[in-house]
Amino acid sequence: MGRTKKVGSAGRFGARYGKKIREKVAEIEKIEKQRHICPNCKMKYLVREGTGIWICKKCGTKFAGQAYYPPRVG
Repeated sequence: MGRTKKVGSAGRFGARYGKKIREKVAEIEKIEKQRHICPNCKMKYLVREGTGIWICKKCGTKFAGQAYYPPRVG
């Protein structure tokens, strides 16, 4: 079992854990993996380095934020 267009990254769970849980996991992972706006340089280069650690690939600044979401801009 792998990813599909419909279930995304939660396809690895197959039929286990229930639909709602898999949907929540897929949504969180989609947000977590995408690039975010850096609060320092305002460019879309912020990526997750570890749990709660975010780093901007453009200006090199590290931030502490939430586990799955970066610090808010503004």
